[in-house]
Amino acid sequence: MSQNETPLFTGLMEHAKKNPVQFHIPGHKKGTGIDPEFREFIGDNALSIDLINISPLDDLHQPKGMIMKAQRLAAEAFGADHTFFSVQGTSGAIMTMVMAVCGPGDKIIVPRNVHKSVMSAIVFSGATPVFIHPEVDPKLGISHGITTESVSKALQQNPDAKGVLVINPTYFGVAADLKKIVEIAHTYQVPVLVDEAHGVHIHFHDELPISAMQAGADMAATSVHKLGGSLTQSSILNVREGLVNVSRVQTILSMLTTTSTSYILLASLDAARRRLATEGRELIDQTIRLANSIREQINEIDHLYCVGKEILGTKATFDYDPTKLIISVKDLGITGFDAEKWLREVYNIEVELSDLYNILCLITPGDTTKEANILVTALRELSKQFSHLSGRVHIEVMLPDIPLLALSPREAFYSETEVVPFEESVGRVSAEFIMVYPPGIPIFIPGEIITEDNLKYIKKNIEVGLPVQGPEDFELKTLRVIKEHKAIR
Repeated sequence: MSQNETPLFTGLMEHAKKNPVQFHIPGHKKGTGIDPEFREFIGDNALSIDLINISPLDDLHQPKGMIMKAQRLAAEAFGADHTFFSVQGTSGAIMTMVMAVCGPGDKIIVPRNVHKSVMSAIVFSGATPVFIHPEVDPKLGISHGITTESVSKALQQNPDAKGVLVINPTYFGVAADLKKIVEIAHTYQVPVLVDEAHGVHIHFHDELPISAMQAGADMAATSVHKLGGSLTQSSILNVREGLVNVSRVQTILSMLTTTSTSYILLASLDAARRRLATEGRELIDQTIRLANSIREQINEIDHLYCVGKEILGTKATFDYDPTKLIISVKDLGITGFDAEKWLREVYNIEVELSDLYNILCLITPGDTTKEANILVTALRELSKQFSHLSGRVHIEVMLPDIPLLALSPREAFYSETEVVPFEESVGRVSAEFIMVYPPGIPIFIPGEIITEDNLKYIKKNIEVGLPVQGPEDFELKTLRVIKEHKAIR
């Protein structure tokens, strides 16, 4: 087969052309039974391939036909031995990676700034996390990756670990020395699992950080929908043979996957792979040039700073992805959320995320100079609008502590719990996740001791309007903690 082929997408179109009489789900029957307004908006072509795993269309849970061919082409494109399609997003693929190597009581080495899906998998599997502190950027107020030294130290102390998980690149586009980390882990015969949610494109351009498969990693959960052109919720799991049981990976992914798999999502993965494999370098080349042009223009605007190559040089900032525009607004005297809200209301611009100090804008092959000019014009106006606050409002970078783990996440999650007032939770053990999403990095996970500094950090995020998620109480007036059993008098 050629990378120009799309066996799954093509097979679905050919099936739709036959226009079979359908006595199977979905109940809308090629759109005739769906809400007319929705049908008109979506279009009959899309509805005609909203199908299920009938015999001619193969089955994601046990692929033997067009899905198998599409996955093999993806493996070839990404340099993997095996590639599995995920309709459970990258979160499903990440949970599969962890659960494929860890069981109850097994250790897994992870950075503390992992996505909530990693911690969910640790709860499900019963594994014990060995946390590595990520390097923190005190100027930007964000976490970077982990260092080779910290991985080496963690493995020396925990040679029985079942895996090392690495975020590469981070949400903000910063990459660690992944190849060296893989080499270190493999000397202990420990597999490396990579959260590559924000790096599908890096495999296809040599000016970007190396991909997980290029670095020799054993598994990588790669989000094609984020930056690779497939539909939302569609991702892949790349696997290298050797330290990982491929059959177990398939089994666990199947356990976590709906039996009513979306063929529209699967077809979009097939088509996105074709475009990345055949046109990726040229498309990404244009994207890098456009991003660098925007970066240069932003850095000419008073009180704004867009991060570039100068971020490199520390042990955790080995490489970076220039298509991620980290724009610091703290010198303007406003928060990232203020900037996000203003851009939305005044220029109808939506950014990827904001935090207390920055906004993040993603540049992809879907962007042109038209969108770039709108962004730069808006940021110039933003600077003018708020320049009177510059120098008057001192924005102090505030970073959350990494709490101490008192219980394993699984033990805490299933413990007897109680609800206490937010302010009275200091010193108690959290029984729930608390995170700012995006990016979905937990401030607290089940089993960690609640600290006053982290409660202040949570309150600060709430005060400026940032989305704190996870707790049962959306208003965060209370927190769920592990119940304390006092001595009977």
